[in-house]
Amino acid sequence: MGPIMQFTSGARDVLPLALGAALYGLAFGLLAAQSGMSALQTGVMGATVFSGSAQFVAVERLAAGAGAATALIAGIALNLRLLLMTASLRDILAPRPFWQKLLGVHMTTDESWALFHGTRAKGGTPSYWYLVGAGACMMVLWVASTTAGAIFATALPEPRALGIDFAFTAAFIAILRGLWGGRRDLVPWVASAATVAGLATLTPMEPSWALVVGGMLGAIIAGITPSDA
Repeated sequence: MGPIMQFTSGARDVLPLALGAALYGLAFGLLAAQSGMSALQTGVMGATVFSGSAQFVAVERLAAGAGAATALIAGIALNLRLLLMTASLRDILAPRPFWQKLLGVHMTTDESWALFHGTRAKGGTPSYWYLVGAGACMMVLWVASTTAGAIFATALPEPRALGIDFAFTAAFIAILRGLWGGRRDLVPWVASAATVAGLATLTPMEPSWALVVGGMLGAIIAGITPSDA
């Protein structure tokens, strides 16, 4: 199967997952608009950052009054799992030119990564372009939905009066549920949550930095936990 057919196949197979992600993309657009971001800024952020969980946390931190650097670090800490995910794709990324490696890493999402390995587990032979096609489909719908959410929010007189501000909480819960991979995730998740809660409530540490510490600890524990745990 050639690159174009692999790309198309990846985009087609991930479409149901992409449509689901678009639902909380709308919620992110609402949050971004409430935080003062324009539809253009929201769309650009979606294309360049391209990570729902990191975008939610970064914008929420900005809305809470944290600085841009703190919001950026908090988003990066939440996405440390991507280091492990892209490491598992080394066999298809390593032989590629540098720009294709960057493209492949950027197009790796929880959905495209899970689809890639799920296809392999079923006996398929997904290629680099299958991964990129799945990621591209995710990106198009993600950027479109977040931008649409921001535009929609500007048409509302007061989103909070309609309870739409709860969309952030609901969408983030949905993201976390999608990231759950089974009992192996229990220890790093509990350790990360307990660390963040303890630092934020029992110390004078700013919540953003508590999130960074908790995210790093969770990623380290996940990295050293045996796969059959």
